[in-house]
Amino acid sequence: MPILMGVRPLFHPSLDDITVEGILHALSDPVRVAIFADIVAQECSHNCSMFLTVSDKAIPKSTLSQHFRALREAGLIRGERRGVEMYNTSRCAEIEKRFPGLLLAIVNAHAIQSKDEAQAKKLAVKRSSGRTAKNK
Repeated sequence: MPILMGVRPLFHPSLDDITVEGILHALSDPVRVAIFADIVAQECSHNCSMFLTVSDKAIPKSTLSQHFRALREAGLIRGERRGVEMYNTSRCAEIEKRFPGLLLAIVNAHAIQSKDEAQAKKLAVKRSSGRTAKNK
């Protein structure tokens, strides 16, 4: 693949340089853990622009770039430039060899938490609409 002039190469840590602390730090942000969970759930590369909305929140491209950089530098994803676009894939299989079960536990915990939050949100909307109907 030709190297684009003026474009810095992407940093991807070796498997030996990936740490539990780095993984936990990268996934401590709710937006980053949601992005990572989505990438893990798919088996194909994801274009960064697919994540302009995460958990019903609009994410500016500049902020999104910072989130992807944090995930990449922690060793969680591998980024690949294709023209002007960046595609990201999970490094779960590699990390599983170094830290068995770690990422699966985090992704599963995130799924449980997201489900609980969605149910709480639905319940709050239902309660709110019930009060509105009573007040009419």
